[in-house]
Amino acid sequence: MASEDDRIEIDIEIDRDAGFVGDYLLYLLAAASDAASADFHAHVREQGLRVPEWRILACLCDEDGQMVTQLAQLALMEQSHLTKIVDQMATKGLVKRRSDERDRRRVRVYLTAAGRVLGTGLVKKAREHEMSIVSRLGATDAARLKAALKDIHAICRGGDDAAGRASSAPAELEASLS
Repeated sequence: MASEDDRIEIDIEIDRDAGFVGDYLLYLLAAASDAASADFHAHVREQGLRVPEWRILACLCDEDGQMVTQLAQLALMEQSHLTKIVDQMATKGLVKRRSDERDRRRVRVYLTAAGRVLGTGLVKKAREHEMSIVSRLGATDAARLKAALKDIHAICRGGDDAAGRASSAPAELEASLS
């Protein structure tokens, strides 16, 4: 446990006019994600997919043949929910399930040719969408934002590495929060 001397004091400017919700970090993260994703998610739906299906395709484009447990974690959904969606995607011909060669009890999910084409096209479109946001935000601020979000994710997942970096660089942490 940190002692009084180890604590970092950060003077975060609070917008009192915004009220609690309008200045609450978790609300701001969710609202920014929702606003930034809206146009792209509309494109995903135009392609006949739901957003969770897009997440699964994107994860499999990064690494095909993932185990269901790993895929659920990366796609940000509960495993039982992911399993149902994977079944529906298999029916659409986008993915296929196969037993792991080393352990038949484990199931891996693979893209079909159609799933790879659709997923690759959507990943390209997602990168373009991200760049449209980055161009308005600026490359430096975008890089700082991504680094801060990765640190928040690591800290909330119990990663000491990010917490250690943050505590050893209070000025950088303060700058990323303001």
